[in-house]
Amino acid sequence: MESSVGSTTGQPGTGKTTPATPRPSQAGTRKLAERSAAAVMYIELRNFTRLSEILEPERVLQLASSFFSLAGAAVKARQGEIFSLQNDALVAAFRAGKPGQCAAQASEAAQTLLREFAPVGERWQTDYWLPAALAAGVHLGDTIFGMAGPQGGEQYIAFGDTVSIAERLVHRARAGEIVFSVQVAKSLGAVAPTLGAQPLPPLDLGRRPAIPIYGVLLETRLDFT
Repeated sequence: MESSVGSTTGQPGTGKTTPATPRPSQAGTRKLAERSAAAVMYIELRNFTRLSEILEPERVLQLASSFFSLAGAAVKARQGEIFSLQNDALVAAFRAGKPGQCAAQASEAAQTLLREFAPVGERWQTDYWLPAALAAGVHLGDTIFGMAGPQGGEQYIAFGDTVSIAERLVHRARAGEIVFSVQVAKSLGAVAPTLGAQPLPPLDLGRRPAIPIYGVLLETRLDFT
């Protein structure tokens, strides 16, 4: 099943996206339709739903915006582009370079985010009595980029199987963990073993062959997912 996510131009933390028009990007001028190799990263804020149920709306949006700002900075620093804010998750694509470079950029962004968010999650636990952490999923493959959507509301989107698989991978990750596909591992080459990734049960794709996946796991897993 294929998924699409649209490039956002709205305010972070609102959970909304607004129509985007083609504009220059770090990789050059956007095309109305193109297919290119990309590493797609889903980064998800875990346990935030519980926080949103007990805090005032203004505080919820402030905290969400702090997460999205942190994530946006990490993505931008590695030549990535944010395509969607989906509730408590952010979707980004990295396509500035060869596949190995894209995989490295996405992997570094995910690692940086989990590391930099850790003290933020601890502070939230102190202030609001509930822990929070990030989880990430990364997949590498051909992705379609271009304008699509209802007439008058078109957005610049990332579309295809790569997006769908990245989303499924983040759902395999527990709080504080990163899960990535064998395609990412192969593209990282000698870097992959240095991450301390462990093989996980393959990702079932129904009628298609399952995909081997790997996880950068916590020794002591958090008591929430």
